[in-house]
Amino acid sequence: MITEIAPAPERVAPEPAPAGRKRRAWDEAPRWQIYVPLGIYLLFTLIPFYWILLFALRPAGSTSLVPWPMTGEHFQKVWTERGFGTYFTNSVYVGVATLLLTTVVALAGGYALARFDFRLKRGFMLALLCSQFVPGALLLVPLFQIFAKLSMINSLGSVVLAETVFQLPLSMILISGFIRNVPYSLEEAAWVDGCNRLTAFRIVVLPLLRPGLIAVGSFAFVHAWNHFLFALMFLSDQSKQTVPVGLNTLMSADSVDLGALAAGGIIAAVPVVIVFAFIQKWLITGFSAGAVKG
Repeated sequence: MITEIAPAPERVAPEPAPAGRKRRAWDEAPRWQIYVPLGIYLLFTLIPFYWILLFALRPAGSTSLVPWPMTGEHFQKVWTERGFGTYFTNSVYVGVATLLLTTVVALAGGYALARFDFRLKRGFMLALLCSQFVPGALLLVPLFQIFAKLSMINSLGSVVLAETVFQLPLSMILISGFIRNVPYSLEEAAWVDGCNRLTAFRIVVLPLLRPGLIAVGSFAFVHAWNHFLFALMFLSDQSKQTVPVGLNTLMSADSVDLGALAAGGIIAAVPVVIVFAFIQKWLITGFSAGAVKG
């Protein structure tokens, strides 16, 4: 009697992982361990925003937790009676002027740092970095004296200059890092074609700097829009004050109009939210590219 032995089953090798994809720790984690912390964080983040909307949209004296019936009386009050229309216009002027000045000067300085070698270049870069550790409050007195001698106190130009000076160091560092990522051979090719340095920069380099310029400009605008200290110290006339100072006037020692304060806060936040909503893609690209050492 012959006994047949069945052949052993072949061992199937596991399929290799797709090329270029590394297995990450959170790929094997249960979904609730990811979504529950994110949900808690989102809840704590959105509650203050809902609270502001609640006070701004519900009628004065109401204690309802739902803004119904909704009213716009608080927005009308702060815009007309409390002068927020004027504050908003002044803030737009300061923000746009700071954006333009910071971008133009940082573009020239960043190009010099990226393309030219000169003595004390490393020391100059170190000085730019160290200037970021100096608080603005420390320089209020000398700045006030300088602007007083220039007859610029109670002028929006003093706030624009102060904001621009404090934005320039970081802006120049970011722009110089972004220019280093542009191949120098592109400019050389433009020179061979008959362009001078300025024309080559305008035609070849400047279009490639759009993400960096948007990042620097938006950062300067948002900082100038939200800054409270310089506008408070250099502007005494109520018709020259900005939105942050206007929000401060809504609070007194005796009482606080929460509805008007919430409406003013929403007015102050809307331009910043709109700016970031439109430029978020360029903002991330600009900051990441400007931070890379070429």
